[in-house]
Amino acid sequence: MKPTRIIIFAKAPQPGFAKTRLIPALGAERAAELARQMLFNTLHEALAAEIGTVELCVTPAIHHPAWRDTQFPAGIEISDQGEGDLGARMALASERALANAEQVLLIGTDCVEMSGGLLREAAQALQEHDAVIHCTADGGYALLGLRRFSPFLFSDMPWSTDAVANTTIARIGQLGWSVRVGQMLHDVDEPEDLKYLPDQWRLRVKA
Repeated sequence: MKPTRIIIFAKAPQPGFAKTRLIPALGAERAAELARQMLFNTLHEALAAEIGTVELCVTPAIHHPAWRDTQFPAGIEISDQGEGDLGARMALASERALANAEQVLLIGTDCVEMSGGLLREAAQALQEHDAVIHCTADGGYALLGLRRFSPFLFSDMPWSTDAVANTTIARIGQLGWSVRVGQMLHDVDEPEDLKYLPDQWRLRVKA
């Protein structure tokens, strides 16, 4: 199988900066603690997939004091998300990876269902398809895999709305690319999403 770069987009897990929509339910400190746990769970699963380089694409930049006390596992590359909206940052990262003749999986840290097995299956799907996507129940997506690049998938997108996944799939079709749509997943962004956390996680965030 062709090497696949996994690019994980992540915010520094700092109170008041990460998981802000969960603050009403958890408070700023515990929301940030959950963000940290989700970040490291995602890194663990990405490394466990063993399909290629794992790149953590961060905001703010890694030299910012927000990351000062964070110790990352060995074997990952770290990059800066750069400027612009989410689409601009994702386009920059994916174009860079694809220019190096790698296929790429773009993920965040919000989906606790993300696993090494799921990532391997997505990479395998790119052997036969130009793109693979795992939509989320809120209308976004938890994973977008590509073996070709087009800025059309990232520019002027209705980010943070329930139209993101369907718009992306439609644009892939307009490009004439083949796509595999994987199983529906769930992001943990809002208080009502906390039910998707594994039982052992819920014990840690329970009031």
